[in-house]
Amino acid sequence: MTIHKEGFSSLIITLVFLFTLNGAILYFFPENLIVHYIFWGASFVFFLLILQFFRNPKVFSEINPKLVLAPADGKVVVIEDVLETEYFNETRKQISIFMSPINVHINRNPVSGVVKYFKYHAGKYLVAWHPKSSTENERTTIVIKNENGIEVLMRQIAGALAKRIKWYVEEGQNVVQGNEFGFIKFGSRVDVFLPVDAKVNVEINQKTKGGKTVIAELP
Repeated sequence: MTIHKEGFSSLIITLVFLFTLNGAILYFFPENLIVHYIFWGASFVFFLLILQFFRNPKVFSEINPKLVLAPADGKVVVIEDVLETEYFNETRKQISIFMSPINVHINRNPVSGVVKYFKYHAGKYLVAWHPKSSTENERTTIVIKNENGIEVLMRQIAGALAKRIKWYVEEGQNVVQGNEFGFIKFGSRVDVFLPVDAKVNVEINQKTKGGKTVIAELP
């Protein structure tokens, strides 16, 4: 297990804050050992929580043009047919995965192919499960066209806590199924839009592993 590159600055800031806080406690309460122990213990737990946000486990993905892999660790919160208006302008099957603060926050390509479309949208920070978060929150939209000519759209969506979306792809780039395409700090959600005749392999509230769980099969 390693620490993701997106976590280094946050971890340094956290350490500086905790050392400063505990230094102040020692200065203002020099003889109160109970207060010292409470703050030391709380600081240790808090740092571990921040540390686990940025863990970067190794993932070995099965490369298969017929399968759609989960783009993130988390829980399936939406499975429905919706009108996708940004790129397709037609009905698509949407599968949404909510990433809680305890999940790995790396986002992975659900399919291999060429990035046909990319756009970043500034926006609001509604809670990630809000119905309008998919269209009003800060987000990115990425479309990958696989070797069979099928286009899959994925959307990183920031939530109330997640106000830092990172992406590592651009239009025209070739990407590999299971590899990283981005990162969302402190949890949020990722939507995937598939052809309506795709076979869904997951259920609402099912837990997923990014780059491992097969969420659907393409026609």
